[in-house]
Amino acid sequence: MAFEGLTQKLQGALKKMTGKGKLSEQDVKEGMREVRMALLEADVNYAVVKQFVRSVTDKCVGQEVMSSLTPGQQVIKVVNEEMTALMGGTVSKLTWSSSVPTIYMLCGLQGAGKTTMAAKLAGYLVKQGKKPMLAACDIYRPAAIKQLQVVGEQVGVPVYEKGTQDPVKTAQEAVQQARYYGRDVLIIDTAGRLHIDVELMDELARIRDTVHPQEILLVVDAMTGQDAVTVAQTFNDKLNVDGVILTKLDGDTRGGAALSVRSVTGKPIKFSGIGEKLSEIELFYPDRMASRILGMGDILTLVEKAEEMVDEENQEKLANKLMNGGSLDLNDFLEQMQSMKKMGGIKSMLKMLPGMSGQDIDVDENALKRPEAIIRSMTPKERRNPGILNASRRRRIAAGSGTTVQEINQLINNFEKSRQMMKQMTSGKGRKQMMRMMQQMK
Repeated sequence: MAFEGLTQKLQGALKKMTGKGKLSEQDVKEGMREVRMALLEADVNYAVVKQFVRSVTDKCVGQEVMSSLTPGQQVIKVVNEEMTALMGGTVSKLTWSSSVPTIYMLCGLQGAGKTTMAAKLAGYLVKQGKKPMLAACDIYRPAAIKQLQVVGEQVGVPVYEKGTQDPVKTAQEAVQQARYYGRDVLIIDTAGRLHIDVELMDELARIRDTVHPQEILLVVDAMTGQDAVTVAQTFNDKLNVDGVILTKLDGDTRGGAALSVRSVTGKPIKFSGIGEKLSEIELFYPDRMASRILGMGDILTLVEKAEEMVDEENQEKLANKLMNGGSLDLNDFLEQMQSMKKMGGIKSMLKMLPGMSGQDIDVDENALKRPEAIIRSMTPKERRNPGILNASRRRRIAAGSGTTVQEINQLINNFEKSRQMMKQMTSGKGRKQMMRMMQQMK
């Protein structure tokens, strides 16, 4: 995650205050000095840091915090609230046009991940029940149109392109095509440059004035730090953007852009790109991001990921199977592993738990691959009834999966423990609890 270094330093600074039974004004100022250094090292805009520290200090030296039984916790509460406000306070969702299609125009510098983000946004909208279309208006970067077609196909969204004709004309025609084919959203992927120039801005302004997009969304690379804020300010001055999308928030970056962009431009961060996969896009929740940065976890996002990625029908089938006296088999075991992978892996999930953000978590993300290979090397009969796995069958499975018999033995032992635990849950008291869980799920 982008904020790991910042999280560790902030936790260190705040820990000194939470460990004291009573705080003096001097304690607060010393703690805030360390907070200021942590933010500056994370490449947060200097003016933003100055205002943030002043605001937090003013509130922390107030009577309410100083006289509290847990002043350290009150300080963290104030820091959390101020950081949330710094990033916008509340989530800012897309707005919709009264006429079809709703047009979103993406802009930004070359290399920010604009084309990929256009497809990510399209895929996100498909899940919301929309029927988007993509328009290829970057005619300068080699293979830009082809790239958009490839990623568009991967998310199941059509792409309108007219080669190297004037991008303004292509955008205009794309609007007509979207209406004709009943597409209710049009996402325009525009050209970028390695740096801002007059020619680029003129072209973007002409597209804006021709198709009148509902929103102009600026795609910013979070890894560029302070430069990201400068870019955002310039684009906003020229085009009056409606929102920002931060990409590469999963990278090895200091994260200053996320904390500075909203304050400097006054424009909300609407989405963040959290990985390379086309499904790895999420709404930007300032309060949740602040919680992550301060190491307080992000349980709500974790739950939403589970709801989105886990197949409810399969989970209910499994629950019904267990309730009716059936037992867990290796097919069920495999399905649970697949669900965990869809949610971004073990490390990604752990980072969202309170106290885990900013920690150096040593997790082997390939740990699920070997058990999966073992189960896939079994026959359907063996998956349903692992009890028939004798020595010769285990040797055959080991050879087919590229593992060892010892690894197979370990997998079966873990599986049997899980099966026993499930059996206990579905008998007596555990059965009543599962019945209540199933009612809630329905």
